Amino acid sequence: MPKVASAPLTITAFDWVPDFARGFVRDLRPRWACEEIGMNYAVRLVSAVAKPDWYFLEQPWGQVPVIEEDGRTLFESGAILLHLGEKDERLLPRDPAGRDRALAWLFAAYNSIEPWRFEHARVTIFAAQEEWAKLRRPSLEREIGQRLDRLAAALGEREWLAGRFGIADIAMVTVLREMQGTALLADRPVLAGYVARGMARPAFQAALAAQLADFNDERAPKAA
Repeated sequence: MPKVASAPLTITAFDWVPDFARGFVRDLRPRWACEEIGMNYAVRLVSAVAKPDWYFLEQPWGQVPVIEEDGRTLFESGAILLHLGEKDERLLPRDPAGRDRALAWLFAAYNSIEPWRFEHARVTIFAAQEEWAKLRRPSLEREIGQRLDRLAAALGEREWLAGRFGIADIAMVTVLREMQGTALLADRPVLAGYVARGMARPAFQAALAAQLADFNDERAPKAA
């Protein structure tokens, strides 16, 4: 298993998150990429509720993941996936046309789909009881549905977005996976099947198990 105590690449992750977030924290993305290519990585855990001051020098908003390699740090999961893709053509094609397709879909996952997923979570979970959220939800779900329909049409009968599996799929599957359990995904079998294929990969399963194993409930915030 690529996760080892001593490795040239270190991924920063949280030591605890609430139950609903477990398995969805974004360090899953570089973990998955490392598992796909058999790259050893170590994990550095930081508190999600009492982030140390020094961590904001590496990640201005205190988010994860951050990676460290050869004394260099890098934040933002998209930039990290690109960095890892440059190491192995199993993650990022070396031919110019294949690389262009993969990069376009990588950015599409984070710019054309994920922001809409964020807003949906806000109106359906975090602000669900607010009147503005109730009013916004119907039109928002129509708009997201239109985007997902275009994504499904673009994927068509292909197994993976850029022709073969790579960093674009790690990004898109982890974004779409957060819509499981909603009609947005269930009503679009092309996308539901795509997410299922990604999650069935042994590397995804290994990355997910590794993330879940790192959470420590003894570090949960205590009630006052």
